[in-house]
Amino acid sequence: MSARTHQALFPLLRRLSDGRFHSGQTLAREFNLSRSSIFNALTQAETMGLTIHAVRGRGYRLPEPVEWLDGDAVARHLGTVSKAYTIQVLDCVDSTNTALMAAALDGAADGTLFCTEHQQAGKGRRGRQWHSVLGGGLTFSVLWRFENGLQSLSGLSLAVGLAIARAVNRHSRHPARLKWPNDVLVDYRKLAGILVEVQGDMHGAAFAVVGIGLNVRLNEAQRDAVDQAVVDLAEMGVTVGRNRLLADCLLELHAVLTLFRQHGFASLREDWLALDAYTGKAVSLNLPDARSVHGMASGVDETGAFLLRDAQATLRPYSGGEISLRLGAAR
Repeated sequence: MSARTHQALFPLLRRLSDGRFHSGQTLAREFNLSRSSIFNALTQAETMGLTIHAVRGRGYRLPEPVEWLDGDAVARHLGTVSKAYTIQVLDCVDSTNTALMAAALDGAADGTLFCTEHQQAGKGRRGRQWHSVLGGGLTFSVLWRFENGLQSLSGLSLAVGLAIARAVNRHSRHPARLKWPNDVLVDYRKLAGILVEVQGDMHGAAFAVVGIGLNVRLNEAQRDAVDQAVVDLAEMGVTVGRNRLLADCLLELHAVLTLFRQHGFASLREDWLALDAYTGKAVSLNLPDARSVHGMASGVDETGAFLLRDAQATLRPYSGGEISLRLGAAR
């Protein structure tokens, strides 16, 4: 979406969040805009993946009520843990990771959180785009600062995945599982993705910007735009509100990070393995130099490296963000 977001768009959408009809005339009066401006703003929402019903003589409505993100509501759900975070809700941003990386370089505090309703240029792993739906996803980034350098961060993306899976599993009858290094799956379809970007010294001050995208309710166009099998919470029968879900993610992240800071990924390894979707399966790893290696997935080691047992029964560790894991020995 290249056009700038209409300034009344998000206030309008929050007004429509009850799922009832609101006449264009009433909205125009309430927002001090012309009816054509109301029409143009809501048309823009449709280009961002949101369906709006417009019925002559009745007005506009959202087919499903939407719970828009609200920092105060998230903080209430967090209770005393809210002190660990500084929450900023953004209506629209190019990418929460890009925006938070800039804030981090500008001195933003540990625990700064950016969450957004819409990303214009969301980032996934390996240079891919992360697709998000207006009101239909949970898209946020958290900043964490570390004193022991980049070398202390190995396995961080796995720790984050564990936290997100735990948060989802508070509400789901279909258990979320984990795919190395940073996907959350249900029935081998992707529910959430994680992107960790780090900066700093190997042995001094360092920080990580951790971006998380979670599918709450996707429409058909969004599913078609993604080059892999995806699943959303609505399909799984999970009806928890997005503010509660975000708070649960942040609670689990806080618990996991506390352990990670003290003892590294090793302290979380057994819990990660308990949710590993791939152990014992024949897999192929696509390496950065375009080679593929095949073998049996055998969990992860204490640093978070992927363990592959080859045809000679040798166990080899693999690590690095540019490695791609696929089910099946040769595809």
